[in-house]
Amino acid sequence: MPTHYKGSTREARALDTFIKLTRAMETLGSQLQKNLVEHELTLPQLSVLEALLHLGAMSQSELGRKLLRSNPNMTALLDTLERNGWIQRERSPEDRRVVVVSLTREGQRVIEKAFPAHAARIAELMGALSADEQQQLGQLCKKLGLSLSSGG
Repeated sequence: MPTHYKGSTREARALDTFIKLTRAMETLGSQLQKNLVEHELTLPQLSVLEALLHLGAMSQSELGRKLLRSNPNMTALLDTLERNGWIQRERSPEDRRVVVVSLTREGQRVIEKAFPAHAARIAELMGALSADEQQQLGQLCKKLGLSLSSGG
């Protein structure tokens, strides 16, 4: 559904594009969440576990930056993961202000079991686009993201 806003052509085009991007992401997220139910994971939880699996232990603030999450949101997310026994948080011996987050053995087991099927499902859903279209979309999203992160 296109925008019904009666602004300039530039605004209408941008709003239409934004609506399409948002709807595509919401639909994709909804489809991916369905597959995570069997692992008792949410997409944000999976993102944390996957980052820790592939990047290793890191500070809570660094993890939040990588996942584009606010500090309060990150704390709540990590509280749940810690309660489930999937991560642990420890104060850094070098700087007691820093909290280091790492996977537990159970957390590693959960993400190693869930992630291959998740990656396969993403590939299946993205298969609606050709390889070239996926490449183009990736480049466009990166361009938009970089322009926004640099204050654009």
